[in-house]
Amino acid sequence: MKIQRALISVSDKSGLISLAEILQQHAVEIISTGGTAKFLEENRIKVTPLSSVSNFPEILDGRVKTLHPAIFGGILAVRDDAGHRQQMEEHGLRGIDLVVVNLYPFEQQAVARNLGIAESVEWIDIGGPSLIRAAAKNHKFVTVVTDPEDYASLAEELEKNEGMVSQETRTKLAVKAFHFTSYYDSTIANYYGSLLGDDRFPKYFPVNLKLSSSLRYGENPHQKGALYVSSTTRGAALAKAEKLQGKELSFNNLLDFDAAFQLCCALKRPCAVIVKHNNPCGVAVDPILADAYRLARAADPIAAFGGVVGIHGTVDEKTARIVAEAFIEGIVAQDYTPEALNVLSAKTGMRLLKLPGPWKILDRIDLKKITGGALIQDRDDLDLDRSQTKVVTKRTPSEEEWKALEFAWVVAQYVKSNAIVFANATVTVGIGAGQMSRVDSVKIAKLKAQSSLKGTSVGSDAFFPFRDGVDEIAAAGATAIIQPGGSIRDSEIIQAADEHGIAMVFSGARHFRH
Repeated sequence: MKIQRALISVSDKSGLISLAEILQQHAVEIISTGGTAKFLEENRIKVTPLSSVSNFPEILDGRVKTLHPAIFGGILAVRDDAGHRQQMEEHGLRGIDLVVVNLYPFEQQAVARNLGIAESVEWIDIGGPSLIRAAAKNHKFVTVVTDPEDYASLAEELEKNEGMVSQETRTKLAVKAFHFTSYYDSTIANYYGSLLGDDRFPKYFPVNLKLSSSLRYGENPHQKGALYVSSTTRGAALAKAEKLQGKELSFNNLLDFDAAFQLCCALKRPCAVIVKHNNPCGVAVDPILADAYRLARAADPIAAFGGVVGIHGTVDEKTARIVAEAFIEGIVAQDYTPEALNVLSAKTGMRLLKLPGPWKILDRIDLKKITGGALIQDRDDLDLDRSQTKVVTKRTPSEEEWKALEFAWVVAQYVKSNAIVFANATVTVGIGAGQMSRVDSVKIAKLKAQSSLKGTSVGSDAFFPFRDGVDEIAAAGATAIIQPGGSIRDSEIIQAADEHGIAMVFSGARHFRH
């Protein structure tokens, strides 16, 4: 079917003239509205005003202009249906074969500018989504284009096929159109939900994700991967980090960078976090970032090799030089001094991500995909409040032990279950992650330790089912433990701690991380 009439109404006018010129060359009548019509006419494109087709003027400050049977009848008519053709003749309607529409920029004008509900409603497009959906529904006969990036390929096909578009192209563009309107509506729903503090588990859960970049591959080379970004996420978000240098980001890089970033946020102070395979292998807090990184790397230098680094603060020259001493995949930091960038520029493959502060995560949703659905929960970022904990042993932790317990407890939240973290007040000493039994996590943490565990404190993400874990911790020389409590053998666990002179605190909160 040769395209004879086209309706063009766009907010984003990039690339439009080239397409319009091709349509004009093929004698396609172009119907247009308001600003789009003016833009086309200024570029010497002949336009039929939409109001002359509908015989009805734009009203209500432009809120109503395309919503008319003369327009929607022309789009939705089934061309090979005799009844539809008869009704078209009775009402003097003509078909519209091409719909080129993109929408009021709600994301750029309302979300980016953080407008309130009263101001932002004027950026919600009504007629545009209706036109797109109508054309996409009738894609057997109508071509719908929502993305300026598709203009060139459409023009090429029109030229090649003497003004006609294949059924395959119409179908693909229709699917893309439905994706587009779904994203648009989800953006509005999520934005208003965030403004209203709406129910985070609504009956229908909108997901507004836009392709940011294709990835070299997924977790493994035989898997494809891509990064999608939500425009309505507030606060700091790893997906919005700027890459300053380095190789292409991989699926695994992004997961590890996010783990490092989230733990940095949870520590709420200058720190260095090294992550390998989505687990922290070294964590240290220090106002001097070079010292923080040196301590974190020393905690497990073998595991740190090839990991990623989170720096809560600005990377300076001294920190950059220490980081550059060994191979790492990359750094995510709030900023970098020019001197640091100069040092790191020699590591051309090292990925540098910049994510300006403050590093505070406001996104309350943790979403995990399962086959055929998704699991959604609140983020696990519960702060430890000493007043809400319970010392259950005869001995109470010293102030230094308390500080170490609080630090180990935060780190344990970001270690895969079962998680055991030996630490002092400023640095991890041994981390055991991802084991099926808790005592094995203790043994691995002891094995990974690069220095004595004597006098350290231990954070456990869940309760000890048996006393063997406590016995192992005591044998390592640790003097304090924080754990949720709640085991049917709590009395045995407490007794074991008392026998070893260990101070034990029940936090009352579990931190499984799957």
